Amino acid sequence: MQILNKKYVLTVTFLAFVLSSIGQLKSGVISYERKVNLLKKYKSSQSKKWLGDQKVKLDYFELHFTGNKSLFKPVENKTPSRSDWVTSKNTVFQDLDNNTRLSIYSIWGEAVYVSDSSVSRKWKITDRKRMISGYECRRAIWEKDDTTKIYAWYTNRIIPSIGPETFNGLPGTILGLATEDGGVVYFAKSVKEAYVDPDNLKPETKKKELFTEQQLRDKLEKRAKSNPWMKKLVNEVFAW
Repeated sequence: MQILNKKYVLTVTFLAFVLSSIGQLKSGVISYERKVNLLKKYKSSQSKKWLGDQKVKLDYFELHFTGNKSLFKPVENKTPSRSDWVTSKNTVFQDLDNNTRLSIYSIWGEAVYVSDSSVSRKWKITDRKRMISGYECRRAIWEKDDTTKIYAWYTNRIIPSIGPETFNGLPGTILGLATEDGGVVYFAKSVKEAYVDPDNLKPETKKKELFTEQQLRDKLEKRAKSNPWMKKLVNEVFAW
């Protein structure tokens, strides 16, 4: 009888595991919309004069993923806007199996490459849930510092522990991401299952100068001593 009970438990456990795996995405493309509140980002009277009547800036990104490799990249506007300069658009490749990342920052129109380890964050997972692009998501909170909290909504129906920008570390993929004040918000607009070639994800780095994050931070902070605008740029580059 005990042997039969053990077999029954093992069978039920196995079936539960199989059923939970059905429908989980392992490879595909997620399209995100990013909404930036410009009035919260640019508060000086001079900045508001430059912005004119524009209060919100929308940008679009794609996250291509397969296994534990992913590439987050901007979708270029077909019609350039005079306000393209007001928000940064980064490209981030992550290889979680090897704990590495390659970030490409656009700094004053120049592509700057950072090769470093994946960013580690301590998440607090809550019981709050919501639907995003047809997926049930659970909310998690990362306290960046004493005054800054980042809210993420992730789904375990998409397996990789990835998300926009350099985000990872949750038991699933992040479909929603926002600062506490709502100044910057990412939301997935669509999720598509597709074959993604892992060998084509990482951007080419030949003949590129590579920095670690600390090296780039030191370089920018050195310039910021004589240029107040640079300090704001440093904070923006490393905001995520």
